[in-house]
Amino acid sequence: MEIHLNIRQVLSFLLYLCACVAMCESFRYSVPEEKKSGSLVANVLKDLKVDAKELSARRAQLVSKSSKQYFQLDPHSGDVILKDKIDREALCGQNDPCVILSEIVLENPLQLHRIEVQIEDVNDNSPKFSKSQFLLEISEHIPTNTRFPLEKAQDSDKGENAVQNYTLSPNEHFKLDVQSHSDSSKYVELVLEKPLDREVNPQISLILSAVDGGTPKRTGTAQIIIDVLDANDNVPQFGQSVYKVKLMENSPLDTLIIKVEATDRDFGSYAHITYSFSEVPENELRSFKLNKYTGEIILAGITDYEETSDYEMYIKATDGGGLSAYCKVIVEVEDENDNAPEVIITSITSPLPEDSPPDTVVALFSVIDGDSGHNGRTACTAETNLPFVLKPTENNYYQLVTQQPLDREQASEYNITITATDRGSPRLTSTRIVHVHISDVNDNPPVFETTFYEMQLRENNIPGLLIGSIHAVDLDTEQNAKVTYSLLPGKVSDGPTSSYVSINSETGNLYAIRSLDYEEVKDFHVTVRAQDSGSPPLSSEVIVRVHIVDKNDNAPFILYPLQNSTSPSNDLVPRGAEAGYLVTKVVAVDRDSGQNSWFSYQLLKATEPDLFAVGAQNGEVKTMRPVSSRDAFKQNLIVVVRDNGHPPQSSSVTLRILLVDGFSDPYMKSVDLPKDEAIEEGDPSLTVYLIICLAAISTIFLISVVMFIIMKIQKSKKFIGNYNSAPNCAVGSNSQENCVDSGTGSLSRGYNYEVCLTGRSLNSEFRFLRPLFPVFSLEPPDTQVNPRSSNDSEGVPSHAGECQHMIQVRV
Repeated sequence: MEIHLNIRQVLSFLLYLCACVAMCESFRYSVPEEKKSGSLVANVLKDLKVDAKELSARRAQLVSKSSKQYFQLDPHSGDVILKDKIDREALCGQNDPCVILSEIVLENPLQLHRIEVQIEDVNDNSPKFSKSQFLLEISEHIPTNTRFPLEKAQDSDKGENAVQNYTLSPNEHFKLDVQSHSDSSKYVELVLEKPLDREVNPQISLILSAVDGGTPKRTGTAQIIIDVLDANDNVPQFGQSVYKVKLMENSPLDTLIIKVEATDRDFGSYAHITYSFSEVPENELRSFKLNKYTGEIILAGITDYEETSDYEMYIKATDGGGLSAYCKVIVEVEDENDNAPEVIITSITSPLPEDSPPDTVVALFSVIDGDSGHNGRTACTAETNLPFVLKPTENNYYQLVTQQPLDREQASEYNITITATDRGSPRLTSTRIVHVHISDVNDNPPVFETTFYEMQLRENNIPGLLIGSIHAVDLDTEQNAKVTYSLLPGKVSDGPTSSYVSINSETGNLYAIRSLDYEEVKDFHVTVRAQDSGSPPLSSEVIVRVHIVDKNDNAPFILYPLQNSTSPSNDLVPRGAEAGYLVTKVVAVDRDSGQNSWFSYQLLKATEPDLFAVGAQNGEVKTMRPVSSRDAFKQNLIVVVRDNGHPPQSSSVTLRILLVDGFSDPYMKSVDLPKDEAIEEGDPSLTVYLIICLAAISTIFLISVVMFIIMKIQKSKKFIGNYNSAPNCAVGSNSQENCVDSGTGSLSRGYNYEVCLTGRSLNSEFRFLRPLFPVFSLEPPDTQVNPRSSNDSEGVPSHAGECQHMIQVRV
């Protein structure tokens, strides 16, 4: 039953060992001490089972577990190279084996491999005694075979390179007896073979040699001088051969560690005991003081558990007769939590793209604590409310990974505070700030300052004139935020947009390519695209409406009376006209708009300035006083039409007025129609211009002309009665009857103008109206409405005494 149980325990232990190997695979190498820097220690490619290309791609790193980096890894070849020459004795002291621990870190995926490099001892130190000369006082009554312990030589080397043997110079009284401690270290005793005789030989000088086992062998010597004394037959005795004491590290100086005490049964000077260190290394001599009279050991230096966890020293008690005894004092240093944890960054990814997915490794770091036991156990935390979280891994490593999406526009960098705390008492804490930059990804399109742009451009602009500027902002950075502007294809009137405006691709300034005319294009819109330089590029669009601002670049155009040098027209005014008589009306239009098309009328020059006046707003020419017989037959008026622009534009027209006798009564009757009757007909402001051309051919036909005039007046009365209107017809050789209604231009009221023409006057007197008024209403006297062509004279009486055509002109 017990055999089966033991087998089961062995199997469990083997399984445990296999599991440990699987969790952390270790590679062991060795290198002699004192080897030159740059020397090859080993190649890890075979052990890691990777090739050099994969080793470099996975960003292999060699991380030392100590504060100093003794080796470096060539990621391109896999060679582990010695950085500095190593002194095993300075590094490990007497500890054996001397091993330097490192770890190889491979990324993508993350792997850790433990490297153990054993520093092999080289025989580079000779045995050395603490003193070059030792004085022994031996009583002459000491019996033979008495043993005298000698101080052993110290050799910093280990193993075969340490002290292997001692030799003594030839003499007749003493021999050496070399013994081994349980730890295989050598110690030597001087054995008395022949009794001493002070009278024969009061002093004996011997040479003690310590020989190590290295190649070549190294030797250290010391001189032993033996003073032969009188008999002292009692050797001092310690209460115990080994003293053990515990000392807390960082204890204050002058702390009493222990007191050793030896006794001697002799009396007098032979019983007077003094204490001294024996076989104590130099570093221990600096840390402790020994009272030679009391045997008190006092702390003289600072003790650090992380450097030395225990001390061993030999105390020699010597009586007044020269006899000595030895004891061993072991001081065990207890660890104190005096080392704060240290965060060591192994790898960090910065800058980090803002589109990194969750669980992306940002940083890899480890935590080390120089203390041991509970004081060396650590825990690591990171700041909360950040898109990062810590994930612990094996061998006290931690990964800082993303846990939320990142947005560089909200936070372009993070200062992540890593806090490491040990479990000692009191607990010690250290922090390390990991600075991570967030790199930009083109995830924001350009955004215009407004959703719609309106700009103004004065007409007749200079080509290349700046219309305005648009601006789009991209929240990204660098190339992703570099915005360029372009025009999208479109049309303005019948031409492409690009023939009217252009845009600066960098500044967003909009320029007019050519001069624009408000009378042709009053406004237009273009679509501008803003596109960043990211990959892939993002863009947005905005509509820009450009309003053409009118400029006073058109002078007023006179519609009526139109100046025609080939066919001048005269306005007839009866001699009996009263003040306020409407002679004619000046009608003008302007292609401009707004106040640029508001007119004012002014009488610039007149034959008799006090006879006629022009309405400043409506352009009506009226008499200022009754027309008398003394006024000249021909009156010439120059009327200026001026717009309200800046600077104002103007045009002038010349009016020719004839003061005529003989038809004032019919005209006055037409003027004196009741207002109610005029309103019933729908035209309360009907104005009749009677144009009668009087031509006296000869005095022989005077009677015929007078009769013709009388017949014409009678027919006009009949026509007025049929239409309830008030035209006036004056008869002459070239008779005209005008009835015009003006409702356009800048007039405040509308007028109808009716013109009674003779058979041939349609083509001669009103040819100027054809381009402006392509359709006329030609009404014969016996029908109410009969539209005819201006050149059609069929069915109309052709004798000169009748009004053959009536033209209604709506202005």
